[in-house]
Amino acid sequence: MKRYNFNLVFLVFALCFSFIGFSQQVVKPSEVITLALEHNYGIKIANNNIEVADNNKNILNSGYLPTLTGNAGGTYNRDNIAAEFSNGESAELNGAESSRYNAGINLNYTLFDGLGRYYDYKRLKVEYNLSELQARETIENTITQLLTVYYDVARRSENLKSLQETLEISKDRLTRSEYQFEYGQNTKLEVLNAEVDINNDTVNIINAEQNLINSKRDLNFVTGNTIAQEFVVDTTVVFLLQLNKQDLLNTLYKNNVTLIQNEKNIEINEFTLKANKSGYLPTIGLIGSYGWNENNNNAASFVAVSTNTGLSGGLNLSWNLFDGGGTITRVKNAQINLENQKLQKEQLKQDVERNFNNAWDDYQNKLRIFQVQVSNIETAKNNFSRTQEKFKLGQVTSIEFRQAQLNLLTSELSKNQAKYDAKLAEVSVLQLSGELLNVQF
Repeated sequence: MKRYNFNLVFLVFALCFSFIGFSQQVVKPSEVITLALEHNYGIKIANNNIEVADNNKNILNSGYLPTLTGNAGGTYNRDNIAAEFSNGESAELNGAESSRYNAGINLNYTLFDGLGRYYDYKRLKVEYNLSELQARETIENTITQLLTVYYDVARRSENLKSLQETLEISKDRLTRSEYQFEYGQNTKLEVLNAEVDINNDTVNIINAEQNLINSKRDLNFVTGNTIAQEFVVDTTVVFLLQLNKQDLLNTLYKNNVTLIQNEKNIEINEFTLKANKSGYLPTIGLIGSYGWNENNNNAASFVAVSTNTGLSGGLNLSWNLFDGGGTITRVKNAQINLENQKLQKEQLKQDVERNFNNAWDDYQNKLRIFQVQVSNIETAKNNFSRTQEKFKLGQVTSIEFRQAQLNLLTSELSKNQAKYDAKLAEVSVLQLSGELLNVQF
């Protein structure tokens, strides 16, 4: 009766677990990437930075448009006046009122500033392109982080499944040991050993379940917490075995985001240098104004009311013949910064090449390790099957059976680790070569 109740409870638990599993959403890598592109906060910030750069390169921020200012004013006077005229007459006015009003519009436009704004405008356009590249780098790093977490969830899911299968084998062994003990075919020690192994397997499952939950939370965090609470991931892994090292290396020089950003920084420094050299040249500006003035004078004035309007315009030229050496210093520093960027380009090129070669070799090695682990697990399965048959016949001890069981579990866990290590190594190769965003996961 005791065994019957235990099996019944386990059956109900298994059915409930299966029902929950079927009700869970299966999330594929392409789906979590889409969610991250839409909801990841780092990517949102990078896109906002692109908008800022877009605003900066607008004609409204170029310095090519004129400035137009308006001004207006008014004054009111109430005076006590004592006046003596040249003919000897005199007059006194108490509370004499007068007022003045004016309004005007002023136009300023720089016709020529030594080409400084021209190069500044071109620099802003390159900075916009650079912000796009920075956003792309953020996206690539986020996708790499996302896939790392995603495949960690997949690995832990498969590990949990292997641990559950191990527990089922241990439970079957306990049932068999209890029957054998009842019929006097073994000692109580065999039953106790089986119970200890079940407890150990159960603890391993509890830890694995918690680790899986934590990994799922990490995955949800990267996607902006947009995945359903209950979900499973696709554990199917497809390797891009058609990748060619030389083709990827050629692509790297054109598409690697770090190298392209460095090239944009070189352009920016070139325009900065030219803009600083504009300080050696004069500035020519156009000015214009239109004004209106009205004076309401008191009785002591010769003119009671006067109104005038007028339009004026002109050119001005300014040339800073010597500014204390500020322009010379800025030009020299800009030349040094440009040279540094060019040196950094060569250093980055060597660094990226080294990282790519290391990543490629690591990818190839991990593929081979995975293939070895796949072969090894077949051997472990055959060994366990034979040991299990001999155990049922009483030809091997429970210790030998447990060892074969643990060997199989270790092989399965190692295979899972090798599979996802190889896939992540492939992701690293794709990112370095600039092809990460061109691959469908």
